[in-house]
Amino acid sequence: MGMAMGGDKGYVADINVTPMVDVMLVLLIIFMVIAPMLQSGVSVALPKAKNPEKDENIVKDTSAVVAVPDENEIWLGKEKLPGDTKTLTPVLKSKLDKLFGTRPDRTVYLKAGQVVSYGRVVDVIQAIRDAGYDIIGLVSEREKAGSGGQ
Repeated sequence: MGMAMGGDKGYVADINVTPMVDVMLVLLIIFMVIAPMLQSGVSVALPKAKNPEKDENIVKDTSAVVAVPDENEIWLGKEKLPGDTKTLTPVLKSKLDKLFGTRPDRTVYLKAGQVVSYGRVVDVIQAIRDAGYDIIGLVSEREKAGSGGQ
């Protein structure tokens, strides 16, 4: 498989894949850097449900998603909010009013982690209601089908 030497001016039929490998490595690095930035909001270990309703509005940039990943943190989109429920209500009201404006669809989605206590979730729901938003969607993940054929 050596290189042809001599006076023969024939074509070389070997494929040079080095440029293609270089391009693929650059693309791989770009996607590895960009992929974490595409995630909207905060990562939450959602509870599982058998038949949750699908709502495509949850992943939109214009939707209001309040995330409670653990007992001490509350997020609205990518912005951290105060954890105290007394100071949470006015902050939520101002931010949600600014986000929604005069839009007719004013649904606030709540993502609460599996480790968050029921009382904490109720406190956050009450803070959202006190801010003037009564349409609240609780977000869960679809339970994977078991091997038992249920």
